[in-house]
Amino acid sequence: MKPFDTVAIVDWSGGNDTGARPRKDAIWLGLTRDGTDTEPRYIRNRIEAEAILADLIESETAGNRRLFIGLDFPFAYPSGFARALTGTDDPFAVWNWLSDHVADTPKANNRFDIAGQINRILGNGTGPFWGNGRPNHDVPGLPRTKQGYQNPFPDRRTVEQQAKGSFTCWQLSGAGAVGSQVLTGLPVLHRLRQRFPGLIATWPFEPLDKPVALVEIWPGLINPIVKQAETRGGIRDAHQVRLLARAVARLHPGDLAAMLDVTAPVEGWIMGLGHEDTLMAAADDTLRPPPLRDDCFALPAGVDWTPVDDALAMLQDRLHPVVGTETLPFTKALNRVLAADVTARRANPPHANTAVDGYGFAHASLTGGGQTLPLTPGRAAAGKPFEGTVPPGHALRILTGADLPQGVDTVILQEDVTAGDSAIAFRPGIKPGANTRKAGEDVQAGDTILHKSRKLTPADLALLSATGNTDIPVHAPLRVAVLSTGDELVEPGATAAPGQIFDANRPMLLGLIDRFGFTPVDLGRVPDDRDTLRTTLDTGAQKADVILTSGGASAGDEDHVSALLNEAGAMSQWRIAVKPGRPLALGLWDGTPVFGLPGNPVAALVCTLVFARPAMGLLSGQGWHRPQAFTLPAAFSKSKKPGRREYLRARVTDGQAEAFKSEGSGRISGLSWADGLVELPDHAVTISPGDPVTYIPFASFL
Repeated sequence: MKPFDTVAIVDWSGGNDTGARPRKDAIWLGLTRDGTDTEPRYIRNRIEAEAILADLIESETAGNRRLFIGLDFPFAYPSGFARALTGTDDPFAVWNWLSDHVADTPKANNRFDIAGQINRILGNGTGPFWGNGRPNHDVPGLPRTKQGYQNPFPDRRTVEQQAKGSFTCWQLSGAGAVGSQVLTGLPVLHRLRQRFPGLIATWPFEPLDKPVALVEIWPGLINPIVKQAETRGGIRDAHQVRLLARAVARLHPGDLAAMLDVTAPVEGWIMGLGHEDTLMAAADDTLRPPPLRDDCFALPAGVDWTPVDDALAMLQDRLHPVVGTETLPFTKALNRVLAADVTARRANPPHANTAVDGYGFAHASLTGGGQTLPLTPGRAAAGKPFEGTVPPGHALRILTGADLPQGVDTVILQEDVTAGDSAIAFRPGIKPGANTRKAGEDVQAGDTILHKSRKLTPADLALLSATGNTDIPVHAPLRVAVLSTGDELVEPGATAAPGQIFDANRPMLLGLIDRFGFTPVDLGRVPDDRDTLRTTLDTGAQKADVILTSGGASAGDEDHVSALLNEAGAMSQWRIAVKPGRPLALGLWDGTPVFGLPGNPVAALVCTLVFARPAMGLLSGQGWHRPQAFTLPAAFSKSKKPGRREYLRARVTDGQAEAFKSEGSGRISGLSWADGLVELPDHAVTISPGDPVTYIPFASFL
């Protein structure tokens, strides 16, 4: 059998409905699907839990996926109990007996009465069960305490004698008691096995050769890391199911096989007992990609000026995602980046249906010439299917979107029919299957519908909904910090002294980051003071995944960004053959990538679009971003020298690429005037009006 695609861990409860607000000592479900955790789910009662588990089994098996369901209560009782109660050592006989006798509703159940009944049958009313949890109601045969208690069976299973901190399954009430969970949980498992025959195997009583595995497991095995998680707040039960689901999902196949290599056909076992360290290592709560190498920005020895294509190739080769992953309801994931492929949970359409309003019938029942078919009483509509079968030679009124009933494979438009009260007539010539949609003709269950690294669009949300998806794995948003440096800069709106200028780069870059779909982090403006810059970079490394600085990227006396990155030992100054632009300072600060951009606004914008944007795409999990370029006739003249690639501020006028009137790097107005860039090649070129040039709209960089 293939590995498990989804791991579900359930923290069970034997009590009554726990209300709408999530709380401890309730039922919780942890889910790890395709290696990605989902937010733990609070379930208020067992009726709801059984329905959720049934839906999970149905959806996973429909997608040809294997499902591991771990539950935190014993699957069997100590040796001798099953035979005494049912006449056989088979644990499933106990499951069946309890399913026949335990009555359960959200607000009440008869578990104490059933325990008393068993005690009267097997233990003369003194055992094996104890712990009547009803304060004002005595149960015949069920002791409240162990006073006078006698147990004809072992107090604990063999596995519980080895599991430090575990409780006996005979205790029905009190802190930590699991007896009520067993009495209410085993009937649920029995019904699931009956509902899905041939799909479920139960460990360790059966080989796990079915799509779904039911496995007894215990969160106490990973208690140390659960305690660590509790220090960050939240409900302990939620931490337990989340971490244990993650642990099982991450297990190496050999480790999982070792944990399942147990023979305990009568009493069952706790999976993972004796392998606690392996489980805790797999459940490590740190889900972060590996760090970038310190030399990821290093240039080859002897390189002076680097061509643009070479610089881009090195960035693409050396960078990888630096953000973690999380699982969200798809309705909250618009514009987020998928961390894994997503498959259809069910087909679209899920059933064969009609594309029009009309009348349905079996095409094979038609005869030659004009057709007259008697009408079957009733109709089929979307959401209100016809429950019966349409007899051969009969027709049924059917509306757009309705599932095709049994006996219908063809639909004729109502406009093409003469309809009476009890029959319809129409001309011959309709084709078999006309006006119908096949089940899954759009998407089949199990098909990959969206690929990893895709940025989700509104249309993607429609597809996810139509194919039965709920929670999906996405990358955490890339946080990009922006910092301006220089004594000459003042904040917009402040008073500029002689020799000072307003900071134009920071608002521009923060706006770009937001338009790219990343999370901007404003680090403010830093004067030419190395200690202040060091402190600000420290802050940026804590708050962001990437840092963009403008100014200080060269090698002058006041170029402190380059100096500090050199001091940190993880800096490369790239002399890229590009205009406008000066050297890019690329490095790592406390493991966080830093792009030291030129201080000139025009050069800062060009370097951000051409170099930082595709790099940030990789870092965010989107993959390498290539802007869409177009070939347009030039509306300008230019003679370009060889040696550097040039980018001209441009916009489209009457279908031609018009260049800004000046190439001066200080002409900020040209950035606002332009709608994009004209890219001129590295070699020498002479451009005349009408010559083809490469135009890249600003929107293509988004």
